[in-house]
Amino acid sequence: MLSLQAPSAVVMIRPHAFASNPETRDDNAFQTLANRSAAATSAAARNEHDKAVAQLQTAGVTVHVFDDHGDLDTPDSVFPNNWFSTHPGGHVAIYPMFVPSRRRERRADVIELLKQEYRVQDVIDYSGLEQDNLALEGTGAMVLDHVGRIAYTVKSNRADPVLLERFCTHFNYEPIAFEARDAAGRDVYHTNVLMGIGTHYALICLDMIPDAERRATVRARLEESGRAVIDLSHGQIAEFAGNAIELLGDDGLVLALSSRALASLTPDQIEKIEASAKPLPLSVPTIETAGGSVRCMIAGVHLSRR
Repeated sequence: MLSLQAPSAVVMIRPHAFASNPETRDDNAFQTLANRSAAATSAAARNEHDKAVAQLQTAGVTVHVFDDHGDLDTPDSVFPNNWFSTHPGGHVAIYPMFVPSRRRERRADVIELLKQEYRVQDVIDYSGLEQDNLALEGTGAMVLDHVGRIAYTVKSNRADPVLLERFCTHFNYEPIAFEARDAAGRDVYHTNVLMGIGTHYALICLDMIPDAERRATVRARLEESGRAVIDLSHGQIAEFAGNAIELLGDDGLVLALSSRALASLTPDQIEKIEASAKPLPLSVPTIETAGGSVRCMIAGVHLSRR
C-alpha cells in the first residue's frame, strides 16, 4: 500500500539540550515554561522523544534519528519539519527560518543521508533569503496536500508571501493563504497547529479563520479532495489536536498525534479518523512546552528508496 500523503519513513532529531526557546516566545502562544531545572527538562524531553521513536518503529515506520548535543545552542532542534521538506519525484527543499537559533538547526548530514538512501533529484535551498529577513518555515508554515497539490498557509512572519509563491512555482503547488487567529484574537504563527491533512480526512479548526469567504474556500477545497473534514474547536487546538501527521506503517495508515491531542477528540471525530487510519498517541508533554507537538517533531520522507 502506497500513499502520496502519508510517508513510511521520517527524520527525527534527538534533543540533548531541549528548552523552550525565548527567541520564539513572542509569537508562539503555545509555548509555556517547564517547571523544573534545565537539565531535568532536557532529560524528560529526550526520554519522550526516544519513546515516541520506539512506538513509531513498532508501528512499522522507518525512523532516521539524528542526535543534537546542543553544541550550536538549538533548543528547538527537536522540530526538524521547519527547516527542510521532501517531495515525491526526488525533490528536497531547505527553508529560511525566522530567528537565528532556528537557522542553526540546518545540518548537512540529514541531507546526505537522504541522498544516500533515497532517490534525490535536486535540493532547492531557500535559506540564503534569511539575509533579506524572509522566512518560510517548511511544513510548519505550510500544510501540504500532496495529492491535490495545495499549500495551505496561514499568513504570518514565518511565511513570507513572495517566498510562498516561489516555493509553489518550483514544487508545483497551488498556494491558499489565509489569516488565522486563536480564541484570544492572537495571530497563529504556524499552519500546522490548526490543521493536518490525511489521505481520507482533514483535521482543521475552521473557526480560527476569521474571514468567512476564505473559511468557506478552505472547507470547499478540502471537501473537493474527497476528504472528510473533521472540524476542531479552539479548545482542541489548544491541546494540539491539529498538530498531527498521518504515516504509513506495516498494517496501514496511522495518525501520529500526542496523547493529550487524542484525549481531546470526541468519539465521533475519532470514528472518522479510524475509518482509514489508526490513531497512534505519543506522550510528549515536556516537548509540548516549546510550543510544538508530534507533527512538528516529524519530518516526513516522501522519497523513493534507492
